[in-house]
Amino acid sequence: MQEKIQETGNLLDDQGELRGYGWSERPLLRYRRSAVKASWLRIKEWDYYLVLGPEYGVAFTIADIGYLSQASVSVIDLEAKRAVTETPMRLLTRGRTGLPPDSGDGIVRLRQGGASLRFERQGERRTLGVDFPRFDGGRGLSGSVELVQSAGDDSIVLATPFDKPRAFYFNEKLVCMPASGSLRYGDRDLSFAPGTSFGTLDWGRGVWPYRNTWYWGGGAGIVNGRRFGFNIGYGFGANDRATENALFLDGKIHKLEEVVFHIDEGDYLRPWSFSSSDGRFEMSFEPILDRSARASFLAIKTDQHQIFGRYSGIAVLDGGERIELDGLLGFAEKVVNLW
Repeated sequence: MQEKIQETGNLLDDQGELRGYGWSERPLLRYRRSAVKASWLRIKEWDYYLVLGPEYGVAFTIADIGYLSQASVSVIDLEAKRAVTETPMRLLTRGRTGLPPDSGDGIVRLRQGGASLRFERQGERRTLGVDFPRFDGGRGLSGSVELVQSAGDDSIVLATPFDKPRAFYFNEKLVCMPASGSLRYGDRDLSFAPGTSFGTLDWGRGVWPYRNTWYWGGGAGIVNGRRFGFNIGYGFGANDRATENALFLDGKIHKLEEVVFHIDEGDYLRPWSFSSSDGRFEMSFEPILDRSARASFLAIKTDQHQIFGRYSGIAVLDGGERIELDGLLGFAEKVVNLW
């Protein structure tokens, strides 16, 4: 069952519980950190952007997970099959990073550990700026990328509980945003062009249990002359009323039910496959690169495998139209966190 949120209002009631849950194609509910009834240790807030082009990609995160804040920067070189990620952190920030209550117009910025990140939305434009001179052993990364979120574009928004009192996840995913701009990386220019490069926003606010495992994936590109992308995932809480699985054609959403990831966890670079309960998303995935990370810091432990590769298979729109994919660039991941 896919229960759609239809009305605006506050996300949480006076006890810090979700007023209701389900999905929508744009943010209708209002998140207020002051309404959360949980320890600062459990509140997790982040803005994550991924930009992929045919040869390379970049990812930026500004996050405050209570224990610490993060200014994370990644460069993904698909040709060399190499990824570099650096994540300067600051301890015991307790939400003081000041992440906003929505993904609308405004500026999100963080400067720490030699890295400076700045995300600005103004109307249809999202500009991602980075200045990190010490990145990758002093090669450095600087410049900006602009993403276009057209006025009529849908997103997939999910409000969902966990199985613990006052634990919830409020999330918006924006996919298939045309990207342009250039970043200086050492002696190279990483350039992004709208016809071949696309960005994804993962905007998340919530109260998470200490142990969790999630699966997430997506892809974007031009298919038969039209802008097509998708978002798939689970493990972010209960999905009995709604999932975050959705297709997007020319910015309009086509809602899917459940999608399952089939992974050889002995070797994440072996082909993956995906199947859906409604038969509308049947894909294979050929990995190129595993951006893996395993870390243990105080009470925080993480084991991440974010795989970049190409999707091939069939996706079916709401009206029954079949979209055939043959090597669409995207990513898929499994992440285990104790945080």
